[in-house]
Amino acid sequence: GIQSFPTVWLKAPSQTSSLHITFWCYAKVQLVPPTPAEIPTAIQSLNKSQYAQTGSFKQLTVKEALLNGLLTTEVLMWFSAGEITGKNGIVGYDV
Repeated sequence: GIQSFPTVWLKAPSQTSSLHITFWCYAKVQLVPPTPAEIPTAIQSLNKSQYAQTGSFKQLTVKEALLNGLLTTEVLMWFSAGEITGKNGIVGYDV
């Protein structure tokens, strides 16, 4: 099954590299779903309406604003790439 896949893969050092081993070490920790106890915290962190209502975005440093802009740009670019891939072409987009 899926749970035994990483274990089997890690037991075959002749077929894997140290990068794969490092990947699985991080993946076991980072790619787990949230526990029921973590869900309320996650929902609270997603509530960004107070951010716009209080005007706290005006207190950002230039570096923080630039990083937020870069992150937004990256998300939009990945979304666009996924849409274009899904449509199998750029036809239909004003590029």
